[in-house]
This record gives sequence, C-alpha cells and structure tokens, in this order.
Amino acid sequence: MTEDRTLRVALAGGGAFGAKHAAALRRIEGVEVAAVVSSSLENARKFAAEQGIGRGVATLDEVLAMDGIDAVVLATPTPMHAKQTLACLEAGKHVQVEIPLAASLGDAEACLEAQRRTGLVGMVGHTRRFNPSHQWVRQRIRAGEFGIQQMDVQTYFFRRTNLNALGRPRSWTDHLLWHHAAHTVDLFAHQTGSPIVQANAVQGPIHPELGIAMDMSIQLRAENGAICTLSLSFNNDGPLGTFFRYIGDTGTYIARYDDLFTGKDEPIDVSGVDVSMDGIELQDREFVAAIREGREPNSSIAQVMACYRTLAALEQQLASFSRP
Repeated sequence: MTEDRTLRVALAGGGAFGAKHAAALRRIEGVEVAAVVSSSLENARKFAAEQGIGRGVATLDEVLAMDGIDAVVLATPTPMHAKQTLACLEAGKHVQVEIPLAASLGDAEACLEAQRRTGLVGMVGHTRRFNPSHQWVRQRIRAGEFGIQQMDVQTYFFRRTNLNALGRPRSWTDHLLWHHAAHTVDLFAHQTGSPIVQANAVQGPIHPELGIAMDMSIQLRAENGAICTLSLSFNNDGPLGTFFRYIGDTGTYIARYDDLFTGKDEPIDVSGVDVSMDGIELQDREFVAAIREGREPNSSIAQVMACYRTLAALEQQLASFSRP
C-alpha cells in the first residue's frame, strides 16, 4: 500500500491488552483504529467511546466484511487466536495476533500455511523481541560485545482464581506453557541466534478447579551451548511479572519489561534504543511498517514457529510424565 494512505486497523478484544494496543496505535502516524470487537456489542461500544475508536461492532465477521479495513489486531482469549488468525487471512486482512499464536502445534502450522498462501503480513505479539531492554542486549550481542552463557528467567503471578490482568473474572483459563513460556522460549533462541536443541520440563500438581499446572520449570539448551532456566508460577504471592537475567561472557544484565539493570542493579539508560519505551507500541509500529513496506515483520508467524515446535515437544514430555 502507499505510504500516504491512512492504514485502517480493527481491534478485536476490549480488555487489558486491547487497551494497550489502542493507546499504542493512536501514537502511530497514518493509522486509524476504525472498529473494535469485544465480548458483547455493549462492551465494544463502551470501549470504542473510551478509546476514541470509530465504532464498536458485534462480531469479528462484521469487521472482516468491511472493505475499508486493512488489518486486524487480535487481543482476544488464547483459545480464539488460531481460528481468528485464519479468518483474518482468508478475508484478505493483514493480522497481528497476541501471544500465543495457538494452543497446539497443528493450529500454529495451519496459520503459517494460510499466511504463506495469502502472502499477507502475519505477525505474532512476541513482545520481548521489542522491549528496549532486550533490544539493548541484542545490539551488544550483534556487535560482538556480549555473548549469552545462561538466561535465568522467572515468570511469576498470583492467580489461584481465574482472573485476568485487571482482576476481573476470565471466561477462559490461562496456561503457563503455551502462553507464558512462549515469551522466553522464543526470546532465548532469538537472542542467542541459535536453535534450541534440548528442552526439558517438569510441572507441579494440576489445580483441581482450573485444570492446569500452577508451577512449572523448563530447561533449554541452544546449539551454540547457551542454556536457559525458566521458572513459572501462578502461586507466587510476591513481586509479579517476568524477570530476565542475562549471564554472559562480559557482564550480567537484568531486564524487567522495558527497563534494564546491571547485575549489581545499576540502571542502564535504554531510552535511546528505539523511538518509544513502550514494547507494545514498538511491536505495533513494526506491524504497520511491514504492511506499508510489503515485507516480513520481525516476529512473523514463520519466525516464531520454532518456538511452538519446542512448546509442543515439552507438552508431549509433560504428558508422558503424568501417565501412570
């Protein structure tokens, strides 16, 4: 498409992450968020009014039937991701879907096939690739100034009831492996520049009501010898979020979302790494730029498929351990 034409984007999902994308897209020149879909027409209209979006509509099908919509950002529940990604591509719309792309390898591969067949931009919200903190580390790696020996990662939440990021009841169940581990599995391979050749996982008891493991530990080894240790929990009643420790040959760095520190907890200024300090905005800027320039985006469906193959292998491993 031409650089001077307004890119009209629809947003599916009027929750916490939908609001993050709405705010980010507003800051990108030449982009209009023209419509939003939420869990109900009433919620969609309310969200549209709050976020300054053109209109709230009842269903994704209604959005996909609009001739003027160029692209869709999916910030919907995980179980909907693969099916909605396929629907967007089949309708001729570029699509960015929040992590994870799918909750099974078969569904992820179906999305890749559809993207390749249509030639449209298909991107997955692996936000860690875009956070200024991780970009800073990657720049040092690419310059030959830092080599990863180990990544030690903690992903901790307190979710013993089925609530979302806003503390509201959730209609679906989150998953440590297919959602939260996906961030680290992809980032480890991306930062090392080396494929994962060994992966092991163990998990704690299955929650009697939520039906998921509340604690999990994952070990990864890249072909170049770097290792990663990932601990995940929904039982952690303490500091919440994901914390990345990069242990390398020339230093140690700790990344906390968009912020970065040395191993001695000294802050590192990453404000000049990119045009924004907001990882979601940088992710959305890449999506828009890829559409305008007719190119593959960073974090394309094709680029993140190796992550989902590793997750599927880990899932199979965990299933074999649970058999009597």
